[in-house]
Amino acid sequence: MELTLAPMTEQELDRLRGPLEREYAEDLVAHRGLTPEAARERSASQMRELLPAGAATEGVLLRMARVDDAEVGWIWVTLPGAGAPDTLRAWIHNIEVHPEHRGRGHARRMIQLMEAELARLGVPELGLNVFGTNTVAIGLYRSLDFEVTSQQMAKRIDPAG
Repeated sequence: MELTLAPMTEQELDRLRGPLEREYAEDLVAHRGLTPEAARERSASQMRELLPAGAATEGVLLRMARVDDAEVGWIWVTLPGAGAPDTLRAWIHNIEVHPEHRGRGHARRMIQLMEAELARLGVPELGLNVFGTNTVAIGLYRSLDFEVTSQQMAKRIDPAG
């Protein structure tokens, strides 16, 4: 019962793209104050920019996580120099454990396996963004020795003054 990562197929990406775009758009509405329409457009636009060739996009590691024959989640990492925000750092764009498989350490294991793959590729650092309200993910990342390297803060302004 060991978790493994395997390259994502185009069909798997097609199946996951819609829910990913919707969830990211919802986060943009909730955390960045975008209108639903603007958030949907930004989410779709970023997906097109970051994955221009889909699952075959150069410099992108899209991996499906499986335990035995069960799909439990997936992870998307961009290699340095391939659209990652930092030239030395690989970047986690998304990590997801399907709801029915959460709470079993799968996200931790996916990150550990990805770290091992990046080490074999000579990548010295792995980064990510996380919304400040996602305390479960923040706890996981801290337990895996991720450190805060920058921080954004925002405040909503009441138009009525």
